[in-house]
Amino acid sequence: VLIMAPRKKEAKKQEEVVNLGPQVAEGENVFGVAHIYASFNDTFVHITDLSGKETIVRITGGMKVKADRDEASPYAAMMAAQDVAARCKELGITAIHVKLRATGGTKTKTPGPGAQ
Repeated sequence: VLIMAPRKKEAKKQEEVVNLGPQVAEGENVFGVAHIYASFNDTFVHITDLSGKETIVRITGGMKVKADRDEASPYAAMMAAQDVAARCKELGITAIHVKLRATGGTKTKTPGPGAQ
């Protein structure tokens, strides 16, 4: 007759609730800055805090589509913006200042197709 050792009792795990983002009162707006760079090859949507030093989320059009030619398309920019908006909601960012940038310099000052 084999006698097995008694089963070990599982320790109860306590889940800690982690609140990401700034701690603010209910109904108070938390601002971020959306730096949108729309070139003819890609579109970047980059959210920072108001100082611009702390990156909250950065998504590009190339991260959303497979074909290289579609990176700068309005569709890829829209998909990137949806991901950015979802992440901002998770972190408690409720308001955004938008800064739109094109290629500039000696090249064209017109933003690319992702800025539509």
